[in-house]
Amino acid sequence: MTRDAKIRIEDVTKIFGPNAKKSLRLVQNGMNKSDLLKQHGDVLGLNRINLSIDKGETFIVMGLSGSGKSTLIRHFNRLIDPTAGRILFDGEDILAYNTRQLTQFRRKKVAMVFQRFALLPHQTVLENVGYGLRIAGVGSSATKLRAKEQLDLVGLSGFANHYPGQLSGGMQQRVGLARALATDAEVLLMDEAFSALDPLIKKDMQIQLKDIQARLHKTIVFITHDLDEALFLGDRIAILKDGNLIQVGTGKQILTRPADDYVARFVGGVNLSKAMTCGDLALPVDDFADWNLETVGDGYRIARRGEASSVARTIDATANIERAFAPLSEDAPPLVVVEAGRAIGLLCRSGVLAGLKRN
Repeated sequence: MTRDAKIRIEDVTKIFGPNAKKSLRLVQNGMNKSDLLKQHGDVLGLNRINLSIDKGETFIVMGLSGSGKSTLIRHFNRLIDPTAGRILFDGEDILAYNTRQLTQFRRKKVAMVFQRFALLPHQTVLENVGYGLRIAGVGSSATKLRAKEQLDLVGLSGFANHYPGQLSGGMQQRVGLARALATDAEVLLMDEAFSALDPLIKKDMQIQLKDIQARLHKTIVFITHDLDEALFLGDRIAILKDGNLIQVGTGKQILTRPADDYVARFVGGVNLSKAMTCGDLALPVDDFADWNLETVGDGYRIARRGEASSVARTIDATANIERAFAPLSEDAPPLVVVEAGRAIGLLCRSGVLAGLKRN
């Protein structure tokens, strides 16, 4: 992914309490969250957070309860303002916005999907989806057309005239997602948006979100406490603890190179063979000095140097590593890892074993 920052957070600190400004100096001098609460009664929500979120990226924020996840995401649309620091969208400091600018920013640039749906029970599904457009002053015909398009996108085209109470939880969450998409906001903020759903419905929503993101390329900030969800959805993951940013990286980086013992414990229960993909562990063909790969028509042939070639077996880059176990017997040729019909590397037994080792 090309590095093109959509959102930048610079030294953002948030302290809740009547003595926030005084407490800020104490935190800047090293006082931790626990001592601040005991000695001064103020709560440290975020402590000098610095991060950059790329345009078109699905960026996951994780942490235990009280780590600062929801506090952080609410800074992105200024539902919460920091005690100190800067928040930049496309290089522009949104903390400098006046009331009019902030209103336009919230209407045009950023939309939020809530955990508890937050639908208006007395309005139809179509009216709920078009709510943000009506508030922004969009005409009735244009609002209805846009709302119908978003219902089609989330698979609810036949439910426009139903009311929220007539829908299942998963369907209500789809309405919430359609409402956020209807404004064509550049950034979607999703605060534990799927956590209230049953496991099967939750998985369906995750798959649908990935499909929508593949088509629309929004910048998504997604809060979750579910590591499997984070690994499935996220391009990168940030892990918070007690208001501090502990690590930012891809799922592979966090799983195999945790920054400290806290992160190691946080991800320790994950089955790496299910969480990591063949694309994660594929190595360039040039790294395999003993093997020769050639393209033949729509397929591939592979051979050890100096030996007769055979038809190469392929595996999709998105397949989890567990699916490669059976075809990768000890003496088997490497698998050709393909993405969008093109070979991106090879996968061998020793490479899999090395890649699944935690540092």
